[in-house]
Amino acid sequence: MLLMLGASLSLPGVVLAEPLQPDAAKLHDDRLAPGVYPAAPIAEQPNAPPFKLDTSLGLKGTYTSSSTAGGSFSTSLAPAFSAVLEGRRVDLTLSGDAEIARPWDGSATIEVPALRLGISAASALDSVTRVTGEAALRVTRPLASTPDPNPLVAVPAQVLTGSAGLGIERSLGRVNLALKGGVERTVYGPTQRFDTGLTDNSDQNVWQVDASLRAGFQLTPIFEIFSEATIGRDLYDNASATTGLRADATNSALRGGIAGQWGSVFSASASIGAGHYDFSEAGLSDFATQLYDASVTFTPDPTLALSASLSTDVGPSGADSAGAARITHVATAGIGYTVNSWLRLRASADWGLAETQGSAETEHSRGFGAGADYTLNSHTGLSADYSFVHRDNSLTGTLDTHRIGIGVVLKR
Repeated sequence: MLLMLGASLSLPGVVLAEPLQPDAAKLHDDRLAPGVYPAAPIAEQPNAPPFKLDTSLGLKGTYTSSSTAGGSFSTSLAPAFSAVLEGRRVDLTLSGDAEIARPWDGSATIEVPALRLGISAASALDSVTRVTGEAALRVTRPLASTPDPNPLVAVPAQVLTGSAGLGIERSLGRVNLALKGGVERTVYGPTQRFDTGLTDNSDQNVWQVDASLRAGFQLTPIFEIFSEATIGRDLYDNASATTGLRADATNSALRGGIAGQWGSVFSASASIGAGHYDFSEAGLSDFATQLYDASVTFTPDPTLALSASLSTDVGPSGADSAGAARITHVATAGIGYTVNSWLRLRASADWGLAETQGSAETEHSRGFGAGADYTLNSHTGLSADYSFVHRDNSLTGTLDTHRIGIGVVLKR
């Protein structure tokens, strides 16, 4: 996090307005008008909750067309909520969302592609020390009617993930320190395949524990140079069904870079480093990789927002994969433009490369999308989206997917 240092200047010769004399003051209700006196505080209702609650409900229809499975249509219901409690010492946020969908393929099956519940807390111990914590639980599984990148997969696996993390940040003059730690548990359900039927994925169930230390030096109020070291451990439940070996590994990384922030107009970060993945099994080959990370956001005015990012990630290969680990490079770009108070346009593009270690599998992907948000009133909005994704997998071939969606969102 980039901490900004500010300085206050006292300007000589500035003439301050004199206070109103009693005979010039307004002694009736007009004195509460904006620009004359601060508005009187609004008394809280007796039964008002101590937190701020926001809820929304989205209804969307989506048509998907792929080069391998043809076209399909589905409708989805997406409830979401967030509750924020701003205490004297601790700020708490509880949030959750879900997606409940029905594919119109004649089966009348109700599916839950996504479910998430999370809680986060932040507390300032003093003027230079801040502590944060978070925990989350999420369940994901793509719709059975959605084309899978692997043509041999009929129904993809359900993925259950639970995570928790703690962090502490401290500023020592121009030096900024941050220490973070986390644990994550991922459990994969079975996959329904065309070649092997109901296939167990329990050999991919994994515990992941990691810790990181970041040190930054504030060169100027805008720019900071930093270095970050991370170490983690992956522990699998069972040996791989393909290789017969457990993919337990210790991963470490060291990177350095520069970050900058100029108010709310511009922020950027860039770093380069090296990572190492050390397997416990002698039969699995250790590997090293270069790590590249960069991000930039530019908001020249309230109507225009530009963003771009580049990231490298090393982690487990996941379900329906014969590899021991996966290196993923992803680049994204986005733009949003507010035409007026009721219409906002947006577009995005992405590129990805995934390399599976211990397997000959590689996958190139690219895509783009565009959409519009139309505000009917303070509680109702409409949205329209289009996206295209191209995947080229060395083992399963190519897949082109077009998706069109139209929805309505009700907010409270």
